[in-house]
Amino acid sequence: MNSRQKKTLARIIAAAVLLIAAVLLPLGGPWKLIAFLAPYLLVGGDVLWRSVVNISHGEVFDENFLMSIATVGAMFTAEYSEGVAVMLLYQIGELFQSVAVGKSRKSIAELMDIRPDHANVLRGGEIVSVTPDEVELGETLIIKPGERVPLDAVILEGSGSVDTAALTGESMPVDVAAGDEVMSGSINLTGLLRAQVKSVYAESTVSRILELAENAADRKAKTEDFITKFAKYYTPAVVLGAALLGVLPPLLLSEPWTKWIHRALIFLVVSCPCALVISVPLSFFGGIGGASKRGILVKGSNYLEALSKVKTVVFDKTGTLTRGTFTVSAVHPEGMESGTLMALAASAERFSTHPIARAVVQGVPECREPEEAEEVAGCGVRAVIGGLEVLAGNGRLMESRGVKFTPCREPGSVIYVAAGGKFAGSIVVTDEVKPDAREAVERLHAMGVSHIAMLTGDTVESAEAVGRKLGIDEILGKLLPAGKVEAVERLIHEREGALAFVGDGINDAPVLSRADVGIAMGALGSDAAIEAADVVLMDDAPSRVAEAIAISKRTVGIVWQNIIFALAVKAVILVLSAVGYAGMWLAVFADVGVAMLAILNAMRTIK
Repeated sequence: MNSRQKKTLARIIAAAVLLIAAVLLPLGGPWKLIAFLAPYLLVGGDVLWRSVVNISHGEVFDENFLMSIATVGAMFTAEYSEGVAVMLLYQIGELFQSVAVGKSRKSIAELMDIRPDHANVLRGGEIVSVTPDEVELGETLIIKPGERVPLDAVILEGSGSVDTAALTGESMPVDVAAGDEVMSGSINLTGLLRAQVKSVYAESTVSRILELAENAADRKAKTEDFITKFAKYYTPAVVLGAALLGVLPPLLLSEPWTKWIHRALIFLVVSCPCALVISVPLSFFGGIGGASKRGILVKGSNYLEALSKVKTVVFDKTGTLTRGTFTVSAVHPEGMESGTLMALAASAERFSTHPIARAVVQGVPECREPEEAEEVAGCGVRAVIGGLEVLAGNGRLMESRGVKFTPCREPGSVIYVAAGGKFAGSIVVTDEVKPDAREAVERLHAMGVSHIAMLTGDTVESAEAVGRKLGIDEILGKLLPAGKVEAVERLIHEREGALAFVGDGINDAPVLSRADVGIAMGALGSDAAIEAADVVLMDDAPSRVAEAIAISKRTVGIVWQNIIFALAVKAVILVLSAVGYAGMWLAVFADVGVAMLAILNAMRTIK
């Protein structure tokens, strides 16, 4: 408990003691009223004051107003003990809510602990300690054992183990050595590391995570918005209903005023929408916090709610279902040696950033530098090497340049090579499927996802080889970025429920934005993909998609449990109070008791 909560608890205990004393002491007349006013003002003075302040600002119909009018009315009708008890139990419920919200916020606060305090930078031969945002790109960091990695960096010297649990939810440490990348926010467990800064603090992994977490509360789910609007109209409606209940029967039926005013006050206590107004946002907040512990960052409760409705999941292939680490598996030359074909292709692909191109270049120790080189978007590269025009890319590139080629049907990504306008052969590059990819597909089917598709720019043969292995329902290959968007739009119109797209590359950003829920592989994904996505998976495991959907379904399920429970109990007791079968204590249960039960239920989302 914080200091404010402790003070509230002390007031509640003191007021409870004074209430018991007032009930037990044989007092009468004004002394009895004074004895009950002391605990009432002690525990409810702040509620009365907030009600007055809110009314002066034009905010009349809120829970402070309901509690004030109900308890003041009870005191005026000489129901002293009930008036004090209602305010006392209301404050207990408020304290309970404050503690529950604090626990929920703690899970987000734990995520905030990944923020590095300082960075040790090597400058002029000396180690200088500065704040992370003062470090420039390319500078050298010295990361000691036990320290948090301040910025995304590449290890130059040293080796050790790094704890990435706060980022990815993965409890096992990761072994790193020279050449490996380390993410900001992770902890260096063993070994002194010398690393070169890969990105400035504003663009680092830890900065992006903190920004996502801090902004998550701004994006409300439709259910939250509904409850907010519901309370806005519900509260004045029940106040009007209570006023009519207290006035009409005495006027029309000549019933005693005291009897019906008391019933109206009970009606007001029962009608307070605390359980809904508190528990629904708390449930979503807890769900987001619980997901963050597992390395799943959800940008808002609206996306968490949308995830629960997902019936179609579309995966990108390379880097999402596969590792994105390519190797040359076959070379088919035509009219030249295999080594010559590889050398031509590697020289042409030398400056390409595409992972398939890098695989070809890595297979050739020495490459010639082309006199000219240009990338043909979605097709491959064109280069001039020793005065000879070389084309290296997919079948579309060959067709666009009028080169007759022999199609290769082997599984994998095929690079066709042409030299001097003639077909020179093909190179097959394959990608390894991620170990949990099949498990991800099976879990999604098991939890009710009716259709799973895979989109890729690779050949249809390569796509089908991976898709059949994983048990995917629909496989589409040879797609340009625009083709992926078209495929997703078609699936959105054809399939029921929401559609989620999972991708990691910069060319996935348009599809991530178009899908009902965009899910980016965050740890290795591009900045554009993470920016466009609604959910970010920090450890790049496809099985996390099923986990994210499971968390969303559980959270939304708890939200609706609270809504149905609270409305059902209140509806029953409102009717009973109107006809005189519900007393003030039952009204207190309908308000404070239901709110406390709803909060307890909402706190399950944190786990």
